[in-house]
This record gives sequence, structure tokens and C-alpha cells, in this order.
Amino acid sequence: MLDESLLDTPEALSEADRRGLLRGAAEAGARVRTAARHATEAGVNDLKPDGRPRAVLIAGPGAAATSVADLLGTLAGAGSPVIRLAPTGVAPAAGALRWELPGWTGSVDLLLIATPDGTEPGLSLLADQAYRRGCTVVAVAPADTPLSEAVEGAHGLFVPLATAPYDQATPLTASAPGVLWALLTPLLAILDRTGLLAAPPDVIEKIADRLDHIAERCGPAIATYSNPAKTLATELVDSLPVIWTEGTSAGPAGRRFAAALAELSGRPAVVAELPEALAAHSTLLAGPLAAGADPDDFFRDRVEEAPALHARVVLLRDRPIAGLSAAPAARELALGHDTPISELEPEPGGEIETLAELIAVTDFAAVYLALASGA
Repeated sequence: MLDESLLDTPEALSEADRRGLLRGAAEAGARVRTAARHATEAGVNDLKPDGRPRAVLIAGPGAAATSVADLLGTLAGAGSPVIRLAPTGVAPAAGALRWELPGWTGSVDLLLIATPDGTEPGLSLLADQAYRRGCTVVAVAPADTPLSEAVEGAHGLFVPLATAPYDQATPLTASAPGVLWALLTPLLAILDRTGLLAAPPDVIEKIADRLDHIAERCGPAIATYSNPAKTLATELVDSLPVIWTEGTSAGPAGRRFAAALAELSGRPAVVAELPEALAAHSTLLAGPLAAGADPDDFFRDRVEEAPALHARVVLLRDRPIAGLSAAPAARELALGHDTPISELEPEPGGEIETLAELIAVTDFAAVYLALASGA
């Protein structure tokens, strides 16, 4: 059950936020600025690459590294392949994970390591393996960890992870908003220097400004009726989120939202991109999860019996509807099956700015849902 009264009580939200999730979302802009400063101090802006790398390999544990690879691959486009190196191991523990470079990896490739931990022996071994292959290594991780020493030994570039004081009190959650931006920002600067995407310092500052703007709109002091993140959280109560995305940069935002819902609030979600989502999920919306398939039982005990789980479409677009768009067909399909629909569309801006807004609003929604449901 969701405690909706909690959402409009900032003091209660702060007390429930034992993992620092809400503070991480609210301070995302500041985290970007700190991470950018760390990248500058590490010498990223002074790099003079010989040219674009043949391939960018990304390694790291958990949802954070997956989201970083997804975001960088989308932003880089077809300019150079961005490949996430999936770990192997018997458990998702730092000491059990191992990564391997593809057999073709060499001196014309770039390895990016992103981790909020830094104690993974597998990542230290990966940095050494890359050095022996002549592959350039860049890592973002906490300072004074085994990984920082390994990257230094591999003559790579190490950028200390931007952390906040409250990060030391609780273990970092991979899907936490602050973790994502602390890992992503230095890597944006790195790929800007290689020419794979455009993220110069002024664009990084625009990202931080946009995140600050969303924090003002979605912060805990803003009432639910005028807060898009709190509104979305209440709409998703007792629902299976069916996340549909339209636009290149909306795709990774939708997948990030699904991962955050699972890790932060323990709620499942399905995600797909339009227009393929219409075919992929049409049977789902016509089945028992459709709101009209199993109307609420008038005689259900509202206290003892949980309501039936029904689908709710969440449509994320990275631009206003214009030209070719599957959004009207998406609305028609959802409403034709009595399935409610929520829509998010960012304010105008550059690709990275609009992507940051979609991530920020959905991050806030996932955090509010987690806190109000006691997750």
C-alpha cells in the first residue's frame, strides 16, 4: 500500500529516506558539477587523442554500468560501437565478478570502467589485461581503492567518483540518481574529447542546470497535484508499468526507469520502443492485466485484500509530437483496452538536456514510490 499522505509531508519523506535516494535526486545537478570538476582535475580536458577509437568497451557492475553503457551508446550513435562487457560469476558480489576483453581488442580501442565500488578484483584484472593489449584505460571509481591503483599501474586515466557526505553512511545503490550522474559525467567528457559525441563544458553545465530545474519542480516541498514525479508515483500504485518510449534518447531513459523501479521500489515493469511496442504489448493489454478485464470487485475487503494488478502505460517522448509519430496510435491502443496512460515530454533543449530531464523526473518518481511504499 502506498502512503500518499507521506508524499506531501517533506519531514516524513526525509525521515523515510534512509538510503539518501531523495537527496541524491535533488542534488543531481550538483553531482554533475562536482564530477565535471573531478574530470578536469584529472586532466580530461587536456587530452589530445590521435583520433576516434575503433570501439568503446564499458565494464562495471550492476544497473549503473548498464545504464551508462546504454546512454553513451545512444548518444554516440553510429560513430563508433559502444559495447558493454557483461560480467560472469557465481554471484553479484565484488569478489565473484569477472570481465573479459574481446579477442580483437587492441591499441585502437578504448576501455571505460565505471563502478561505485572499486574493490572488484575482476576490474583490476581487466585493467591489467587491457594494458597488456595496448588498449587505453579510463576509470571512474571511488578514490583510494584497488581499482585506482590498478589503473595507475596500467598507465590509464583515473577520475575519482564524485560523492556526497551521506554516501559514506550507507552503501551506494547502483540505481541511485547520484551514482548515475557521478559515473556518467566524466565519461561524457572523455567521449567529447575523442569526438564521439558533443559534450563540451557548456553542455555539461546545461545538464546540471536542467537537473536543478527538475529538482525545483519535483522536490519534496512541491505538492503532489503540481509535482509530475509525485503524480506519476501515485498513478503507478497497484499497476504494472508498461513503459513505451518514442525518440532515440527516450529509449535509454525508459530502460533506466524500469531498472530503477525494480531496484529501488521492488516493482516490475516492461519496456519497449514505439512503434514496435504496439505489436509487442498488444496481447498484454488485451489480457487479464487490462483494467477492463477484471473490474474491481465491489465486495472486496479494502483492508485485507490487495486490489488486482492492472497495466498502466507510461509514454516517454524526447520531443513534441510532430511528423511521423506512433503516439496517437499508442493512446488509441491503450484506451481501447481501458488501460490508463501517463505521458512525459521534456521541455525543448539539446539531446543530452532532454534525456537528462526524462531521467530526472522518472528517477524522482521511482524514489517517491519506494519511500511511500516502505521499500
